[in-house]
Amino acid sequence: MVKFEKIFELSALRRYYRVGDELVHALAGVDLTISDREFIAVIGSSGSGKSTLMHMLGFMDSPTSGKMLFEGRDVSAIDREERSRLRATSIGFVFQAFNLLPKLTVLDNVVLPLTYSRKPVKNKSELAIKALERVGMEHRASHTPSQLSGGERQRVAIARSLINEPRLILADEPTGNLDRKNRMSIMDLFTSLMDEGITLVLVTHDDEVATYAKRRILMQDGIVIEDSTK
Repeated sequence: MVKFEKIFELSALRRYYRVGDELVHALAGVDLTISDREFIAVIGSSGSGKSTLMHMLGFMDSPTSGKMLFEGRDVSAIDREERSRLRATSIGFVFQAFNLLPKLTVLDNVVLPLTYSRKPVKNKSELAIKALERVGMEHRASHTPSQLSGGERQRVAIARSLINEPRLILADEPTGNLDRKNRMSIMDLFTSLMDEGITLVLVTHDDEVATYAKRRILMQDGIVIEDSTK
């Protein structure tokens, strides 16, 4: 597979929503580049535009104006079907609430993205076990989410995000429902995945979690007001 140094290039990206008679400027002109193997923390107060930015990067929404390049291709105005395809094949998602289906086993939860991507894949269970091995949860493959701790559920959710070998993982407050010990354990796991070549963009309100990232992006009023690298 061809590797691109730059995954996303956003130029003057804007997203407006109409709420009644009011026009809400969720993104008010974002310029941002995300490259291979970066670990980025996006921080900012509620309403700063963090979630809208994540929706754009995850192909869950399209910009009102501006340019959005993905792997060098202009995806600013692609249709819903193409957004869905890219979301299923190129992006992995990790959420605060884990979003595991309670009636499915851990193994079946991890297999789900392979079903959604509609790619012909042999040995789906074998691939799921390998993903679980990467997060240390292969021994829980036959359990259901209710039999797991919060930290274990998030590890399963991370395995699910890895199953399609995505270019980018988007993590929205992935430690928000965990105690400090499990928060740090999950962040250590993310850090180890970076060594495997994963690119990660993480939204968080937790300053301690944000310190794990090599790059911090601070948003306010729909724009990036600080972009720093350590």
